[in-house]
Amino acid sequence: MTMEQILVAITFVGSVIALIFAALTAKKILGLSEGNETMRKISASIRVGANAFLKRQYSIVVIFFGIMFVVLFAMAAAGFLTYFVPFAFITGGFFSALSGFIGMAVATRSNARTANACIESLNKGLRCAFSAGSVMGFTVVGLGLLDISVWFFLLNFVFKLPIEDVTAAMLTFSMGASSMALFARVGGGIFTKAADVGADLVGKIEVGIPEDDPRNPAVISDNVGDNVGDVAGMGADLYESYVGSIISSSALGVVAFNSVAGVSGIRAVAIPMAMAAIGIIASIIGSCFVKTGESTDQKALLKALRKGVNLSAVLIAITAYPLVRIVLGGDFTGIYFSILSGLAAGVLIGLSTEYFTSDTYKPTKKLSESAATGPATIIISGFGLGLLSTAFPIVIVAACIIAAYGFAGGFQSPELGLYGIAIAAVGMLSTLGVTLATDAYGPVADNAGGIAQMSGLDPDIRRRTDALDSLGNTTAATGKGFAIGSAALTSLALIASYVERVEIVGSGKYALDISLMNPAVLSGLFIGACLPFVFAALTIKSVGKAAQSIVVEVRRQFAQITGLMEGKSDPDYAACVDLCTKTSLREMILPTLVAIVTPIVTGLILGCNGVVGMLAGATASGFLLAVFMSNAGGAWDNAKKFIESGNGGGKGSDAHKAAVVGDTVGDPFKDTAGPSINILIKLLSVVSIVFVGLVLNYHLL
Repeated sequence: MTMEQILVAITFVGSVIALIFAALTAKKILGLSEGNETMRKISASIRVGANAFLKRQYSIVVIFFGIMFVVLFAMAAAGFLTYFVPFAFITGGFFSALSGFIGMAVATRSNARTANACIESLNKGLRCAFSAGSVMGFTVVGLGLLDISVWFFLLNFVFKLPIEDVTAAMLTFSMGASSMALFARVGGGIFTKAADVGADLVGKIEVGIPEDDPRNPAVISDNVGDNVGDVAGMGADLYESYVGSIISSSALGVVAFNSVAGVSGIRAVAIPMAMAAIGIIASIIGSCFVKTGESTDQKALLKALRKGVNLSAVLIAITAYPLVRIVLGGDFTGIYFSILSGLAAGVLIGLSTEYFTSDTYKPTKKLSESAATGPATIIISGFGLGLLSTAFPIVIVAACIIAAYGFAGGFQSPELGLYGIAIAAVGMLSTLGVTLATDAYGPVADNAGGIAQMSGLDPDIRRRTDALDSLGNTTAATGKGFAIGSAALTSLALIASYVERVEIVGSGKYALDISLMNPAVLSGLFIGACLPFVFAALTIKSVGKAAQSIVVEVRRQFAQITGLMEGKSDPDYAACVDLCTKTSLREMILPTLVAIVTPIVTGLILGCNGVVGMLAGATASGFLLAVFMSNAGGAWDNAKKFIESGNGGGKGSDAHKAAVVGDTVGDPFKDTAGPSINILIKLLSVVSIVFVGLVLNYHLL
């Protein structure tokens, strides 16, 4: 076997190992007890509602993918693309959806098991929820590498396409994954936050009942939302981030190394894949070290989860060096330090996010104190915290870009420098198996707390689940930080890939001038900078619209169902689930279409120069806006939980009610608009690359 074939084989084997580990972990979880009959019944209701939502969502998404397949096939018939492109697009979307579905299927079967495990000990509850998150994490990386390795093997070794056409087709696979991820994140995000806001505003503030009280008609839809938004949506999101970083670095590797004597561009393409496979082994080892004692202290719990992530990062740092040396040779060991810069940036972004969102640190504690003077002050303080929190990730990413570019030799060869930036993003996401496990465990812990409350378990059990839930808010924010940071690096790589595709497809006939003095570039820059704000506005307004309908329905049931407040009658949970489903599926369409249509229209009007400006503007403003919303939302949520744990007046106090209002403002920030923006900025780039032939043909006529 050649070196290139060995690298692809390593990638395929790594994907199989990840999927086997996920299957064995799922089997272990399903062997645990779900608890008493009430707990099993509540868990089943959540599972039925989540499955019903996904079934209806996928029936809409299938129509979109069918239309896009026809469009891409027609472009292939016109000679703009190869005929492999439409099929790559479909598989990207399919595996993105499958990742989210499998993760959600296990999560909805783990919630009652986690609550029951907390009866025995906090560590058993943590291990159960973390194991459920591990299934999601290793399913995402396993399916991602499986799809990438199979496509690369077929296109390169079976059909023997030129390597440039191989990476171009695989970028379309990334477009399918991004499209599905955007539908999943936006649709699931609208559902979960509409239910959450509706349940909190009426239940906690107007009626004065606890969170997850079974008398609240929106309580089941709230728990369903945790799964369709924070599990299925997040799985599709991180799948897209993972494959996008690998494919973009592979595409730049072709350009960087094809002209280098003695080094095949195919090797540079395969290195990110092989490194991701090594990351799977490192993540499996790291996940085995996640355990805790009985202390509910957030620092102790964070330390328990951080053990696994940090160990995985160290293992990647050790094994990446011989990989680079063996495959590329001693002249390119700087690439290794580019990988290290990405790893370091990921860890630092995680620590920055943790500092601004965890209630063990000063910013969130100070934020909780501002609730003492009412909702307005905690909202103002939360905005300030979120805005300030953008400075650190920006500095980290900027330093990572310069370091990765320089280490790879960018000051001598810009192509190598861009490859270094792209592979830094792969380094950042190489431990995604365990990183995503710490993220996906949060919704399971949240559901477990709801089940503990609704089934009347001992308050001490709820104390344990609350500790796990609060930790989940921090790890979820950290996971979003990873995704947003990698999106910035990947988007830069995709912009570079777009410029390369313009030069290749245009064959030197199109005058590419991306200077800031070019009015088309400047116009595109402003359009791109505005896009994340318009996109965020659409998604947040959709949450508001859906939440209003839930508030009205919950108020109606409390007013009209006799004996509901006394616990003598059951609420109509299904009505709220149905309202959330209908509204979220209707509202998810427009934001996704904006992401697909804007780069095409911009290209037709302003040309490729304008598209480059648009992509640069969207990347810069999108990164800042996503960090701001994610961190502000996470801090508001944990400030509320800090008060609920007995600080600043505790549950039911005026400060608590003010904190609930702050949390409802932050809900669509951190779980709908914020995490969707990192998908948006990458989808804009991939769509631009796929449709570059159409745009060039229009301008060269």
